[in-house]
Amino acid sequence: MIILSHYQTRPLWAAKKKGAETAVISLDLNITTTEIGLSQDAVLLPDGQMLAWDLVAEINDNELSCYQVQDNEIEKIQFFSETFNRYYSLMPTQAAPTMLISGIPMHRIKDTDPHKDTLSKIKAILPATGEILDTTMGLGYTATEAAKTANHVTTIELDPAVVEVCRCNPWSQALFDNPKITRKIGHAWDVVEELEAERFTRIIHDPPMFSLAGELYSADFYRELLRVLKGNGRLFHYIGDPNSKSGGGVTKGVVRRLKEVGFSRVKPYPEAFGVVAYV
Repeated sequence: MIILSHYQTRPLWAAKKKGAETAVISLDLNITTTEIGLSQDAVLLPDGQMLAWDLVAEINDNELSCYQVQDNEIEKIQFFSETFNRYYSLMPTQAAPTMLISGIPMHRIKDTDPHKDTLSKIKAILPATGEILDTTMGLGYTATEAAKTANHVTTIELDPAVVEVCRCNPWSQALFDNPKITRKIGHAWDVVEELEAERFTRIIHDPPMFSLAGELYSADFYRELLRVLKGNGRLFHYIGDPNSKSGGGVTKGVVRRLKEVGFSRVKPYPEAFGVVAYV
């Protein structure tokens, strides 16, 4: 699987202009680098494919998309959800890509990147050991990072179309390869209701914004999260920029409801735009 974005193809174009016969770029969105050949007509890929320069130019011109190279052609990584009537696409950054949901990035990318954003959330629940629940899978970065130290990670995704984006994302492959990760498809509310009590040592709850998924900010749902946490367990709840007008208001309600349902202590964790709650 060869995946390219403008971050990879623009250096190719620069090398061509200099008359170079080879260039070193990443073919997996910044995970590894590979030396490839350049001819007058095309980029010569290591798997035998030839990518014509007009296709390289097409990738260069689109800063919001990633492309899969297959059969000497390119295809934008984009899927339409029949369930929710919206598009999901892979958007490149200088590190791990993010996902656009109807054109809106699902990760923080201002002054950070999706990988750093993920690490800040994991840091909030360290040590990330035992059984971990990731309530909203997305591109799976949280589950993948948590699985490096946890015994097992259960991650939940609402939309099967998102899973298809993950299959095309080099940074998401551990979701399918790592036996320590279990993927569940369904609404987080329904899936969590079916989980055993006191199963998890840590929960990472990173829901869509309040206006899109208010039920995942409700006292009833928090009560279910508390039920599946072990004693001395910990929850990280992503909310959004606490310094924004909307984020500040939502944070106050989240803190109040978490305490109401029985979390013993709830404290802000502004470096990851959320709060940490303790059993």
